Amino acid sequence: MDIRYSANQKDFKRYTTEEVRAEFLIDTLYVADSVRAVYSHVDRMVTFGCMPVNEAVALDKGIDSLKSFGTSFILERREIGIFNIGGKGSIEADGELFELGFKDCLYITKGTRKVVFRSADPAAPAKFYMVSAPAHRTCKTTFLSIADAKKKPLGDNATANKRVINQFIHPDVLETCQLSMGLTELEPGNVWNTMPAHTHERRMEIYTYFGIPEGQVVFHMMGEGNETRHIVVQNEQAVISPSWSIHAGCGTAAYTFIWAMGGENQTFDDMDHIKIADLR
Repeated sequence: MDIRYSANQKDFKRYTTEEVRAEFLIDTLYVADSVRAVYSHVDRMVTFGCMPVNEAVALDKGIDSLKSFGTSFILERREIGIFNIGGKGSIEADGELFELGFKDCLYITKGTRKVVFRSADPAAPAKFYMVSAPAHRTCKTTFLSIADAKKKPLGDNATANKRVINQFIHPDVLETCQLSMGLTELEPGNVWNTMPAHTHERRMEIYTYFGIPEGQVVFHMMGEGNETRHIVVQNEQAVISPSWSIHAGCGTAAYTFIWAMGGENQTFDDMDHIKIADLR
């Protein structure tokens, strides 16, 4: 498991491109019949990727739970949100089976001992993107299809940010301990995912970008509002965003992204907005 330690905004100002990418970019999440995991000390969030192809793959494959988490199994004191961004697949959680199509979501509660991933077709494998947060109470393991998500249209063509926010693991949709996740789809011809930018001092965020056409990229903006940097992101890569950093992106073509948040609260309007003219 790749472990990332917290970086502060003062040191960040002096980072090279290579250092920014090494600290915040998660570049490889999907390897056949494997589980990839990145543990961030920012709110102790963990990002997982799993692409089962020829076999069923357990969440803890290749991961020593006691060494990595100090617990006897990964979700002993954690909850996890899972999206399928690939072909049809299934997830078995303590014997209960869930079928996930493209953009469907599964929330699995704290205390779930065994999680196993499968693909329906090895030629079109599922790609399970996951974020896990520490949890102190048990909620209900719940499947949410893309049709079940609460949809919130935002933006317009004039500012190139017409999009639909699909709220899945969200207080208005599903009760969780602290984890929040959703999926935002940009309309064709639109490229900005969040502008004006903002920070939220009480929560960190992780973005993963997918549906980026071949040969195109997304410029993910981060840093303090008066000291910004960018990371060039390829398809199916993710970025860790600390609470002190803005998190906005602009693509060379339309794309889709999944946001995940964890921290002090789940209050979505608890943001510190930054005027576009004040960005540096």
